[in-house]
Amino acid sequence: MPAKTSNEFGTISIDDNVLETLAGISAMESYGIVGMASKSAADGLFELLKWDYLSKGVKVYSKDGVLTIDLHVILEYGVNISVVAENIIDRVKFNLENFTGLKIDKINVHVQGIRVEK
Repeated sequence: MPAKTSNEFGTISIDDNVLETLAGISAMESYGIVGMASKSAADGLFELLKWDYLSKGVKVYSKDGVLTIDLHVILEYGVNISVVAENIIDRVKFNLENFTGLKIDKINVHVQGIRVEK
């Protein structure tokens, strides 16, 4: 369901896909993140998504102009997971609230994997 805000001039409706893309791009700006993850329903494996499909690693729930966001991410090996997750939450919250004017209730970061470079 699209997020909606109203003012004296009318109603602004922002599609969930737009919010998901904004959240995905914002998350990718954080240090330590390799990419967004998409779960394959067939075998439960997670795959690293390309830049064009960042929104598939994000799920946005909107209710009464308040958003809850689930991010599925893959991080670099050797980073402090809790610090990176906090940075992702801060950046996504800041960007979405500034770009859309909507309030964020929760941002859940699900670390789906760690990428080890060879």
